[in-house]
Amino acid sequence: MPRYFFDIHDGGSQHDEAGTECADLAAARMQAVQPLPDIAHEEIPQDGDRRTFTVLVTEENERPVYSATLAYAGLWLLR
Repeated sequence: MPRYFFDIHDGGSQHDEAGTECADLAAARMQAVQPLPDIAHEEIPQDGDRRTFTVLVTEENERPVYSATLAYAGLWLLR
């Protein structure tokens, strides 16, 4: 089973050293998408009204194969 690495970029960078075995690219995609809401839930209240959260998926040879991004934008509507 191929191993994929899931690096998280959310204003900083978290490099996945261990990787995760996934049956195929569709499974790797699901592995990338699943943590984004949890990451956003933890980070958004701490740091303003504009944030982008990205998971970059690479193969063992470091070739990128998928990128998932969740963007948040808050806007005050007071006059």
